Amino acid sequence: MLTKEEVIKLLNPVKDPFLHTSFEETGGIVDVTVREEKKHVSVKIAIGKPNTAEQMQLQQEIVSILKRNGARTVGLRFEQLPDEVIQRLQPAQAQEDTSILGREKQPHFVAVASGKGGVGKSTVTVNLAVSLARLGKKVGIIDADIYGFSIPEMMGVEEQPVVRGEKIIPVERFGVKLISMGFFVEDNSPIIWRGPMLGKMLNNFFREVEWGDLDYLLLDLPPGTGDIAMDVHALLPSCSEVIVTTPHPSAAFVAARAGQMALKTDHTILGVVENMSYFQSEKTGEKEYVFGRGGGDRLAEELRTKVLGRLSLQQPYEEEDIFAPAVYQEDHPNGQEYHRIAAKVVAQLEE
Repeated sequence: MLTKEEVIKLLNPVKDPFLHTSFEETGGIVDVTVREEKKHVSVKIAIGKPNTAEQMQLQQEIVSILKRNGARTVGLRFEQLPDEVIQRLQPAQAQEDTSILGREKQPHFVAVASGKGGVGKSTVTVNLAVSLARLGKKVGIIDADIYGFSIPEMMGVEEQPVVRGEKIIPVERFGVKLISMGFFVEDNSPIIWRGPMLGKMLNNFFREVEWGDLDYLLLDLPPGTGDIAMDVHALLPSCSEVIVTTPHPSAAFVAARAGQMALKTDHTILGVVENMSYFQSEKTGEKEYVFGRGGGDRLAEELRTKVLGRLSLQQPYEEEDIFAPAVYQEDHPNGQEYHRIAAKVVAQLEE
């Protein structure tokens, strides 16, 4: 098992991703604890700029180094180096904002929101994005549901994003670029963060990711009206929103809160998507309204908008060579409905 001295020796040559200087020179290794019986190593590291895309890449690098050398589990904590160290080592150059938020021509930002979990908000995000891409649009997704990230799995994404220079390159599938907290969490571990840290991560997804030219950037928001939703409203004053509900009155009632928050912050509500509207029997063709009827219409009326589409309870077709559990094919009934929803979104935002 590694000793404390061996851990320091292994990590000293690693470079601070912001200052491009080794930890030995910056004094970045603040504390090391080794639990021999559990083969666990805890390291506290100070870097020039915490909570960035570079930190996430650094985190993966450190964990890999320590596990290759005998650690079974690794715990990392990051803090910022003292200002005097940063000023001594930081290149003296001002950088303009080249992020997607700093460009003159920005994409249409579309947040997908719901009042509660379990209504299919992430499924709607994925399929709306894919449908927009099928219409020839350049599309990206920010999986902003930091605690409940699921979009990489839904889209069948198996690769990881990479860092090029000072930017993180998003993964692309079905013509949609994607970034998610799920890419930076080891073994599906839970996220135990407070609001300010979540806000910083969301900000990094905008500022530290190389999105390229996009027509649409969709945000899969956490359910409800918590910290992340408020941060989105602060970051994107011109954002539009799609509200997802089921036909059940309770789901529509709580979804109204998310909609009201959008209205109060001058966001535009594009419309309501009613998910799980009905089940249609393959044998009889009859529709069964498992979760009741009317929730989407009542919600649209309350928010002074319209229902963009209604989706049935169906799985995507099984395809032997393609793994994407939540992506509906173009010729699937729900795929066709998503195509109509996407066309309505385009009509509202571009025409």
